[in-house]
Amino acid sequence: MVKIINHIGKNVKLGKNVHIWHFVYIGDNTEIGDNVKIGSLSHIDYNVKIGSNTKIEGLVYIPPLSVIGEGVFIGPRATLTNDPYPMSDRMVGVVVEDNAVICAGAVIKAGVKIGRNSVVGMGAVVTRDVPPDTVVYGVPAKPMYSRSVYDEKRLKWMHSSTIDTP
Repeated sequence: MVKIINHIGKNVKLGKNVHIWHFVYIGDNTEIGDNVKIGSLSHIDYNVKIGSNTKIEGLVYIPPLSVIGEGVFIGPRATLTNDPYPMSDRMVGVVVEDNAVICAGAVIKAGVKIGRNSVVGMGAVVTRDVPPDTVVYGVPAKPMYSRSVYDEKRLKWMHSSTIDTP
């Protein structure tokens, strides 16, 4: 028999209808809102706040002191960092505001703010704050277009049989 082991630290507050998949680590003093999904092998460190209706895919790392808003999507293998000058003794989290999207494999530098309704593209390396309603991608990540253009492209993609990716 295989036993699935998750670690949920001390003083963790879990909202209603939280789904935690296999081999997830949640550190002490973390708060997770309602209707949150956390994918397998994710590591959510201590003193993290995650808003309701957020989806965190597998293999995601969220460092201490980070604040994740409501309705956020964080794609597989995204990494948020907590030390802009490793290995210092001073940590700072990442702030991801409401309804932001962070795509697979993105890396977010410690202390960065991902603005409300913004999108971070796949594999992007974000070293500066992302303004609200902005799509960024690349290495380093740069603004490419607005969230409204992204939403138009997404709708077109969803209703088309052709492949036209961002």
